[in-house]
Amino acid sequence: MTKDIFPSYRGRMEYFCLGCGKRYPTDELHYTCPECGGVFLLEDLNFDELKKTSGDEWRAIFDERASSKNTALRGIFRFYELMAPVMEEEDIVYLGEGNTPVVGSSESLNGHTGISTAYKNDGQNPSASFKDRGMACAFSYLKSLIRSKGWDEILTVCASTGDTSAAAALYASYVGGPIKSVVILPQGKVTAAQLSQPLGSGATVLEVPGVFDDCMKVVEYLADNYRVALLNSKNAWRILGQESYAFEIAQWYDWDLGNKNIFVPIGNAGNVTAIMAGFLKLYALGIISELPRIFGVQSHHADPVYRYYAVDDPNEREYKPVTVTPSVAQAAMIGNPVSFPRVKHFAERFEAIGGKNAFQVIQVTEQQIMDSMILANRNGHIACTQGGECLAGAVRANALGLVAEDEICVLDSTAHHLKFVDFQQMYFENSFPKDYEVQPDMDLANLPELVISPEEKERLAPEEYTETTAQKVVEKLGLAKK
Repeated sequence: MTKDIFPSYRGRMEYFCLGCGKRYPTDELHYTCPECGGVFLLEDLNFDELKKTSGDEWRAIFDERASSKNTALRGIFRFYELMAPVMEEEDIVYLGEGNTPVVGSSESLNGHTGISTAYKNDGQNPSASFKDRGMACAFSYLKSLIRSKGWDEILTVCASTGDTSAAAALYASYVGGPIKSVVILPQGKVTAAQLSQPLGSGATVLEVPGVFDDCMKVVEYLADNYRVALLNSKNAWRILGQESYAFEIAQWYDWDLGNKNIFVPIGNAGNVTAIMAGFLKLYALGIISELPRIFGVQSHHADPVYRYYAVDDPNEREYKPVTVTPSVAQAAMIGNPVSFPRVKHFAERFEAIGGKNAFQVIQVTEQQIMDSMILANRNGHIACTQGGECLAGAVRANALGLVAEDEICVLDSTAHHLKFVDFQQMYFENSFPKDYEVQPDMDLANLPELVISPEEKERLAPEEYTETTAQKVVEKLGLAKK
């Protein structure tokens, strides 16, 4: 058995600029190209060496590692050779991230939507969102830099609407030592549940007026001018870690991705980028023989990528940022995704292999997002608003004739439902501000009902209270005697 033996393979990784094509070594912190300001990808220059191992052999290796008790191989680095194969075992950070389940939807939900769906519940990561995948990789890289360079202090910084800050603060508090964490949030735009996470992990939390894009500009300025470790999706190591989502889906379906459609909320476009990159690696090594189709999903309140791909002729497309309006899918409320150049790069590669429809973008409304989140959760899921966005996207794609009857739609629930209970409560109470454009379907609303008033309880003797209350419950539920 070899599953607990740490891999001997080591790659040679470089930053590669999508703007000007320049390359840089990975022994320094880089986020954007010093030459042109473009975003980076990370490439393993030794990748072709991996092709000497057959697809069958790789499948066997990864399947065997799935039961590993080696901490360094239990999470995203189960796929070490495909991830960041320059890390030493001692540097790898593992907090239980990855290996999140794919849960097939109930017959009732499939009957309601008319399609076959399954949720990959990334809210079951340690900080309750998919961002932990990227943080595990980014902090492992930071640990290796700290060790090799002897740094006595490094400040990690991120802009966030909630999930990034929670993950960054958690991993920073775990690694500790020279790492200190600062998160910058848009004032009043983060749920109480999400705000509590970085505070609880001991991070320095700074709020600024505006939206995520405003926070991102501040963080970018800091990263460009000071020695800080930026942890947003401009960090190519974070994107690398998120490729593990694709590897896990492929492994879950026994490496057979025929008739699979993957729905991903676009947001800052890092995750959809990573997922495409991951599937392309598997395809290049013969681990999978067919690519799934990828559907990016955007709210009509923040849809620059949808607008770009809505133009059919690639020669006539023009990317333009948009001004966002409030969205329940907070992580998707981004009008100028920093990873758009990566999306374009990988979408072209996907289409070159899988054809024109291999990558598509679907637009949905805020109403559809909330209705879908509530509907999913009433049928046994733990979907966040982004998970609602993906279900809404799948239903919309089906209505447009883009989904075949025999296909499975795998939906990305990026965070845990409990992070978004404020929006659920607003839905149930019909208290959404007008600019959200959400009116609840009262058939989906659910509120507690008071059985007996406190005043009546005070008037009754204890036995009378029990019997009276029980009788009211019987009447309410229409119970029959034994």
